Amino acid sequence: MPKTPELTLKEGDYAPPFTAMTSGGGKLSLADLRGQNVILYFYPKDDTPGCTKEACSFRDNYEVFRKRGAVILGVSTDPAKSHDKFIEKYRLPFTLLADDDQNIVKAYGVWGEKSFMGRNYFGTHRVTFLIGPDGKIKKIWTKVKPEEHAAEVLAAL
Repeated sequence: MPKTPELTLKEGDYAPPFTAMTSGGGKLSLADLRGQNVILYFYPKDDTPGCTKEACSFRDNYEVFRKRGAVILGVSTDPAKSHDKFIEKYRLPFTLLADDDQNIVKAYGVWGEKSFMGRNYFGTHRVTFLIGPDGKIKKIWTKVKPEEHAAEVLAAL
């Protein structure tokens, strides 16, 4: 059974600031998105089964999120080049952030011990934060089912 991360952040806290390289070779800071709802979803790895299902679920609901004034950002520790391939392969219309130095995953408390097939290792837990226009965390999902997750986030918006 996957471990659930012990988050130090709580709903109502200010979201930790960050600046990261993006898919497509850009740079983005959380401060750039002030005044908008931001869906910051953390996932383990590009182009793996669960992560692909989750990304495609956000893709398939992208227009609804956009109409509700929400920005979707996916974060993994994969490099931007990997994100570019993932976006192209699945036609993802939103930005992926490359956190290859693990600053963002650690600031949000989603980096931690995991276990898979009897092997323990450190990696990114699948966690989503809904950050309000004021920069405060409105909702946190720690138990994410990739196929159903976009619908849960939409319901919370």
